[in-house]
Amino acid sequence: MGTRQPEQWRRNLAVLWLGTFIAGMGFSEVMPFISLYVDDLGHFTKGQLTIYSGLTYAVTFLVIALVSPLWGKLADRKGRKLMLLRSSLGMAVVIGLMGFVTNVWQLIGLRFLQGFFAGYIPNASALIAAETPQAKSGNALGILTTGYVSGNLIGPVLGGILAQVFSIRWTFILTGIFLVIVFILSATLVHEHFTPISKEKQAQAGFWLGQVKNPTLIIVLLVSTMFIQMGNNSITPIISLYVRQLMGNQGPITLVAGIVAALPGISTLMAAPKLGEYGDRKGTQRVLIFGYAFAVLMYFPQGFVTSVWLLGVFRFMIGISDGALFPAVQTMLTKNVPHTLTGTAFSWNQSFQALGSMLGSMLGGFVANWFNYNGVFIFTAFSLLLNFLLLWWLVPEIRQWRGPASKEASK
Repeated sequence: MGTRQPEQWRRNLAVLWLGTFIAGMGFSEVMPFISLYVDDLGHFTKGQLTIYSGLTYAVTFLVIALVSPLWGKLADRKGRKLMLLRSSLGMAVVIGLMGFVTNVWQLIGLRFLQGFFAGYIPNASALIAAETPQAKSGNALGILTTGYVSGNLIGPVLGGILAQVFSIRWTFILTGIFLVIVFILSATLVHEHFTPISKEKQAQAGFWLGQVKNPTLIIVLLVSTMFIQMGNNSITPIISLYVRQLMGNQGPITLVAGIVAALPGISTLMAAPKLGEYGDRKGTQRVLIFGYAFAVLMYFPQGFVTSVWLLGVFRFMIGISDGALFPAVQTMLTKNVPHTLTGTAFSWNQSFQALGSMLGSMLGGFVANWFNYNGVFIFTAFSLLLNFLLLWWLVPEIRQWRGPASKEASK
């Protein structure tokens, strides 16, 4: 760490915050319109539209789950910056091309390719984790999280305006242009102090989990990422339908649903840096325990609310737990794997996150079908409680109330 310019990691953080903000905005501004776009590409029955929309949505996450570990291995051999450039340029081309498709299969094919080029956010996280002093890593990752979350908040609004003023096709094309800007920022302003690892040396070292001190901890953290994302994604498909039910199918439903959907992002934006900083001072495991307990306590009542405004309050509170959980898991990964394996660890984390997205969407639909919308919130609370109990049982480190290893990290 001594050969690095002391403030270089701060510059990287500023540039990558902007990069993840634009990337988050670009991805989220097209997502709400995928099903509407599919509907424009043919004459489908309601059942066909549902199947094609689900397939178009899920295929990207399936590919991400399969290929992320391969990209992570390459990142540790060639550098994380190269992966940032691969992802931003590839996504720019693929998403831009979506604006020119003429049938649903071309769109599904491009969404398949999008999965191959995914990885900007986890590689940005891995680069920040590797380049930042360990005593500051929790705060830095918390700040980086706010970039993506802010972009996710603004994206749907901007996408809605673009789709209204121009067309859905132009939303895809403009997103491609935004991602070209991300590519240029990453290429010119991000600096990485990276020592390449040969393919032979990587193969000689064996499977990456065998090279960490506590493989059980890493596996449980990866599974936790899947559970957290599964919880978030089980809610996403039904939130607007739940809002409509609570409003008695009257009033400005889409506007209120949009506000309710955005509320967790606002509180995550406010909470993540502070919680990351607290974790650096007092111990990341404390933040993780708080995140799980708070999430369970906030999810349960959402299944029983009778007012949309009360739902809004609880959704706002959920953002605080998100601001604790995702950065805390990433920070614990950072502090428990060697620097040479950061890219691999974060890519596996992305893979498990993608699995969580797939499972959440599927299970949320099934649970809503069996137990109505209320059941999805109760199911999510129970799944996060189960995840926390597994973490508590399998990882003794979580139960140790000691502060971070900042003294060792700052040496």
